[in-house]
Amino acid sequence: MRRLFADMNPFLRGMLIVAAIAAIVVAFQLYAALAVVSGLLRIAFFLAIAFFVYLLWRERRGEIELWSTRAKWVFYGAAGLILIDLGAYFSPYRHLRLSGLSALSFVLVIALCGFSMWRVWRDEHSYMR
Repeated sequence: MRRLFADMNPFLRGMLIVAAIAAIVVAFQLYAALAVVSGLLRIAFFLAIAFFVYLLWRERRGEIELWSTRAKWVFYGAAGLILIDLGAYFSPYRHLRLSGLSALSFVLVIALCGFSMWRVWRDEHSYMR
């Protein structure tokens, strides 16, 4: 039996594992527990993203302090707006799912904030002034 799983296609083995987990959830009616775990995983994923961004900021904060006041305000404001946007998306208390204009606004906010952060970073790193 062990050799059967070892020689099996990895995609097929993964699909069998997912099917077994789904069968256990259906057989024991663990829908509520699955919803709780899903909510906790959303919160954990958001915290992991925030921690990663914090580590990046901490590594480069000395360089950012050399920037102009306007550049710092734009950079930190855009980063804060991205975190608020992601927080609203990953919130377990969100009543509306992303569709239509709300999905478009979510993507546009992240895209515009990312562009403004990139633009400030590029302007502050241009050595040909």
